[in-house]
Amino acid sequence: MDAQELIRRYETGENKFQGVNLSGINLLNADLIGIDLRNADLHGATLIFSYLSRAQLNKANLRDAKLSGTNLNQASMTGVDLHNADLHGASLQGANLRSADMTLATLLDANLIEADLRGSNLSGANLTGACLRGANLREEKRIYTANLIGAILCGVDLQGADLKGADLSKVDMSGANLREVNFRGADLRGANLSGADLSGAYLTEANLKGANLAESILKNAKMERVILSGANLTKVNLQGAVMPDAKLDKTELSQSNLSEARLNRADLSRANLRNSDLSKADLIEAYCARTNMTGVNLTDANLSRAELSSAILTWVEWKGAIMPDGSEHD
Repeated sequence: MDAQELIRRYETGENKFQGVNLSGINLLNADLIGIDLRNADLHGATLIFSYLSRAQLNKANLRDAKLSGTNLNQASMTGVDLHNADLHGASLQGANLRSADMTLATLLDANLIEADLRGSNLSGANLTGACLRGANLREEKRIYTANLIGAILCGVDLQGADLKGADLSKVDMSGANLREVNFRGADLRGANLSGADLSGAYLTEANLKGANLAESILKNAKMERVILSGANLTKVNLQGAVMPDAKLDKTELSQSNLSEARLNRADLSRANLRNSDLSKADLIEAYCARTNMTGVNLTDANLSRAELSSAILTWVEWKGAIMPDGSEHD
């Protein structure tokens, strides 16, 4: 079936084109709102600036398709094959992309607000500048965990997105808006989050071992039992962060703001906190074996029962701090 026949039949009221072969078809700027193309073969098709809102594209083959600027708002695309497809600037707001194959897809500046991406495979995809506010990538019985391994998400807007349990190892989210994102239990090992805004984010039990968070904002983040071993948190803002039982061993935290942070029972062994601000922080029972605390501000901090015996404590500001033995420093 060629483009002319498809459009003619659609305009006469025919809507169902399930399983048709449209490989390589040119539907530039076509108006196909609500069309049913389930299981159709659209491999290499040109759909640039076309209107496919509320279309049925479940299990369709859109490999290598050109979809720049295409309107796919509220489209049903479960199990769709978008491998290596070009969706630069496409709008997929509210689209159902569960279990979609989007590996190596180009999604620069795409609109994925409130899209359902559970179980989708976005490994190697380029999402630079994309907006994923309210998108759902959460873990659900481990069957629908989104795969974003190696994806490029520089400057992406994911505010409020649900990424619980997602595989985000080695993902580049530098400079991204990640405010209030749910990363609970997510795998972020080796990820690049430098300069990202994670204010109010949920990182409880997330694994950020070896991740780069330099100059990122984690103000008031929830980080219970987070793993940050060997991570780079230079000049990070962790003011008011909740981090009990956090793993921060061998972590680079120099020149960081940890004022009012809650680090009870945190493992800070061999971490570098040089010239950081921990004023009014809670470090009850914190483990600071061989921790470099040179020039740290511990004004009014609570260090009750903390392990400091082998820590480097040169030029520390202690005024008003509660010491490990429970006494208050002058």
